[in-house]
Amino acid sequence: MPGQKSASPTTGLVEKPTLKTIATATGLAVTTVSRALKDAPEIAEETRARVRAVANQIGYVPDRAAQRLRTGRTNVISFVLAPHEEIIGFGTSMIAGLAAVLRNTPYHLVVMPNFEGEDPVNPVRHILRNRLADAIIFARTEPLDPRVKLLLEHDFPFVSHGRTELATSHPFVDYDNYQFAYLATKRLIEKGRRKLVLINAPPAYTFSQHMRHGFMSAIRESGVAFEVAPDLTIESPPEEVRRFALSRFSAGNADGLVCGGEVSAMAVMAAIVDGGLAIGEDVDVVAKRTTPIFDQMRPAIDMIEEDLVAAARKLGDVILKRIDGADMAELQWIDQPVPMFRDD
Repeated sequence: MPGQKSASPTTGLVEKPTLKTIATATGLAVTTVSRALKDAPEIAEETRARVRAVANQIGYVPDRAAQRLRTGRTNVISFVLAPHEEIIGFGTSMIAGLAAVLRNTPYHLVVMPNFEGEDPVNPVRHILRNRLADAIIFARTEPLDPRVKLLLEHDFPFVSHGRTELATSHPFVDYDNYQFAYLATKRLIEKGRRKLVLINAPPAYTFSQHMRHGFMSAIRESGVAFEVAPDLTIESPPEEVRRFALSRFSAGNADGLVCGGEVSAMAVMAAIVDGGLAIGEDVDVVAKRTTPIFDQMRPAIDMIEEDLVAAARKLGDVILKRIDGADMAELQWIDQPVPMFRDD
C-alpha cells in the first residue's frame, strides 16, 4: 500500500522505495512512472500528479548514483562555507535561503566546509577533480579571486557572494558595501560627530575595499577627522575591538563609529559602557544589521540592513539560471542597503 515500506526478509531493514514500488501502487508500468516523474508532456497531467503524490507518500528518492552514471550529472549544488563568527548567523541564513529556492528542484544542497587556515581554492579544486557537484556557490571574494579564475577556466557553473576585479565577467550576488559605509558615515556626520572610526573587513576581501571607499567618500565631502582602525577588523576577537574602542574614547579620539559587523558593534557598545559614555550623547554607532539581535537592545543604535536570506535566495536563482545557460546580464545582482535609523 502507498505509505508503507517493506522490510527485507534477509536483513530486516526497510527497503528503499523504487520505481517498481510506485508502479505496483499505481497500477502503471515502470516506464510510465519514470516518464511521469520527469514531467514528460506525453503523460497526462492527472497521471503525473498521481505518481508524484504516491512518490512523496512512500518517500521515493531517485538513485543519484544511477542518475550520475546515466546522465553525467550529480544533481548537487555545493555551497563552500568558511565558518566565521563576525557576521552572526551567516551560514544558517545562507543555507535557509538556498534551500528555499532549491526545494522543488532536482538539486540537493551540499555544504563543503572551508576550514580556517585552509587554502580557499582546495575545496573548489576537490569538487572539480571528483565531479562532486553540478555547480558551486561560495562567498568572501577577493579582488583577483583564484577560485573564480579556476572555475572560469573550466567553464564550470558557479556564482559568488561578492564581486571581484577580474576582467572576465562572472556570476555574482553582492551587497553595496560602498553605499553602506557612505550612508553610515553621512549619518554620523549629520548627527554632529567629527571624529569618526571605521572598523572594516579584512583588506584581502573585495568588500573591504568597497567599504573603505564609501567611508572615505563621505569623509572627503565633510573634512572631519577620521581613522580606519589599524591592525583591527570585524574578524578580530571582540575583546580586542573593545579595548581599541575604549582607548580611542579615553583619548577623546572617537565620537562616531561605523561597524561592518554586529559582533564588532557589540564590542564597541561594551567599550562605551565601560568608558562611562552614553550613546546618542557622547558617541554614536552605525552598524550593519544582518540579524534582529539589536532590535531589542537598549539604547538603540542606528543600523543599515543587509538581508542575507534574500541574498541567498538570489544566489539560488542565479545558479539555476547559470546551469540553464542564461545571459550574463541575468547573473549579476547587487543588493542595496536599507537604513534602519532610530528616532532621535
